[in-house]
Amino acid sequence: MKLNELQDNPGATKKRMRVGRGPGSGKGKMGGRGIKGQKSRSGVAINGYEGGQMPLYMRLPKRGFNKPNRARFAVVNLGLIEKFITDGKLDASAAITEDALLASGLVRRKLDGVRILSKGEITSKISLEVTGASKSAVEAVEKAGGSVQIIAPTPKNETAAAE
Repeated sequence: MKLNELQDNPGATKKRMRVGRGPGSGKGKMGGRGIKGQKSRSGVAINGYEGGQMPLYMRLPKRGFNKPNRARFAVVNLGLIEKFITDGKLDASAAITEDALLASGLVRRKLDGVRILSKGEITSKISLEVTGASKSAVEAVEKAGGSVQIIAPTPKNETAAAE
């Protein structure tokens, strides 16, 4: 096969419709927009408008609530911690703190703290000091001979005052 023999599969591409190019095109004169009215003009944006009837998005019930000051945690899986230890990016002999995770590149931002989840295997004996951890993650670390210390997250107004 040569470069000049390359072509698309049949039916893969379709020529675009050229509107307003005379009666022979099948979409000439008004270009399929009909006669007069708002929609025949350019710059029309009436999505969701139902001619004065209460729009569907307003008729449907609203549910739920998004807490504006909720705590957001950086999530780390045990398997990734083990991988970083084997790669030599984390020191298993020293206590692994949130700052150590940040320095190693495992966590991009601490946000309101770091939370450990149990996805993956952990074989190293490690000492973790983090804001949160799932029960199964704590069990997995303790089964490997390590320990998890949960530290209280710093309140948002204190972190803002410190910066």
